[in-house]
Amino acid sequence: MRILLVEDEKKIASFIERGLTEQLYSVDVAYDGDRGLYLAVINPYDLIILDVMLPGKDGFAVCQELRQQNIDVPILMLTARDDVRDKIYGLDSGADDYLTKPFAFEEFLARVRVLLRRQRANKSTTLQVADLKLDQLTHEVTRAGKNIELTSTEYALLEYLMIHAGQVVTRTMISEHVWDQDFDSFSNVINVYINYVRKKIDAGFSQKLIHSVRGRGYVIRE
Repeated sequence: MRILLVEDEKKIASFIERGLTEQLYSVDVAYDGDRGLYLAVINPYDLIILDVMLPGKDGFAVCQELRQQNIDVPILMLTARDDVRDKIYGLDSGADDYLTKPFAFEEFLARVRVLLRRQRANKSTTLQVADLKLDQLTHEVTRAGKNIELTSTEYALLEYLMIHAGQVVTRTMISEHVWDQDFDSFSNVINVYINYVRKKIDAGFSQKLIHSVRGRGYVIRE
């Protein structure tokens, strides 16, 4: 899952980025409102984390402009101000949630997970296709009860496929949601990682779950 973090305090941004990366999210960072708005418009993020006090456009203005452009990605606003009127204004600007600094990082991660699940019909934190299970809280992956060890990138790729189980996902969709803005979409890295995941998920099982769809992309299904 790909997240945009817009935060001008670089130490805080680095801390949040590191924490999200450790949870296997792909993170892009912007340090001012104008850059954040630009990235949010050109990239299809799964979540935007938006500080209120920013150089250039503030968080309220960025949120309002995104909603005016019909960009409906979930937005979590962060602020050091705990005035109720600010929270109301942030939510009325189009934010989905509002968190006051300083915050407990566990609560922050819980809010991130809730906003990401909100987009799906299945609200469970456990994804399942046939006998393959992926736990989004513990990051454990099992098939037929057997633990499967995945790298962070392999996990992110499998999670994206399972969120869209039964749907064909293209290489472009995968590159936009699994990797960050520095990814070279013209490389063969996606093919390589699909093969890595396929070997770990399907090897030794008569029922293959990950399939290539010629000329379109990939799908995971029973």
